Amino acid sequence: MTDSPTKGIKTVLHPVSDLVKPTAVYAALLGVAPQQEAWRCVGFEAGGEHVGPVPGGGSHGMTSAVACWHVPDIEAKLAEVTAAGAAVTESVRNVGGGHLVATVTDPDGVLGLLQDQ
Repeated sequence: MTDSPTKGIKTVLHPVSDLVKPTAVYAALLGVAPQQEAWRCVGFEAGGEHVGPVPGGGSHGMTSAVACWHVPDIEAKLAEVTAAGAAVTESVRNVGGGHLVATVTDPDGVLGLLQDQ
């Protein structure tokens, strides 16, 4: 059925209005300091998963947390899910740190796709 299987959900992105307050909250929740911290991106690794607050996430179609399915070929998987009826919310974009992300909607919500470069 597919030439580009998923590697599972390993990343959850959370839309935030800014990074200062959420960074402290996520650090307290997860019990770890951010592994990646820059002016526009903060990333936490906890329990084998990546948690990323996304500033301005609403402008990327995110109204709540988005689970990201890791895929080896994001363009191929995007084509597959749109052919199956999903609608592109946010086209493939480079979010830094060697990650490409796209979001789509199905009839019930938003799905994220993520490819590590």
